[in-house]
Amino acid sequence: MSRTDQTTPVEQRLSDLIDRGYRFLHPRADDGAVVAVVGIRAHGAVVDIVRLDGEDDATAFRVPEDEPNVLAPRRMLWRCRGEAGDVLEELLALPDCDDSRLLH
Repeated sequence: MSRTDQTTPVEQRLSDLIDRGYRFLHPRADDGAVVAVVGIRAHGAVVDIVRLDGEDDATAFRVPEDEPNVLAPRRMLWRCRGEAGDVLEELLALPDCDDSRLLH
């Protein structure tokens, strides 16, 4: 059985994001436990962020490149929240544009 046959849909979507250039962080609690998986990708005039707190709790959003704090943005161009598989599918379906005006 190949590695692809053993991966879950969420793992496959995360792999797809890595292939698109996402970088991932794994914030940890004081005891070392991973508290979330956070992916980020800056491209063109936008930054895409995804945070997975569990398979049933994920959030993704797109912000303009000039947003001062991309992890707690005041302006969002797009946002999705829900189960990880659904959120990752929506994120992967976003246009890979270089101009944030195309999203309005």
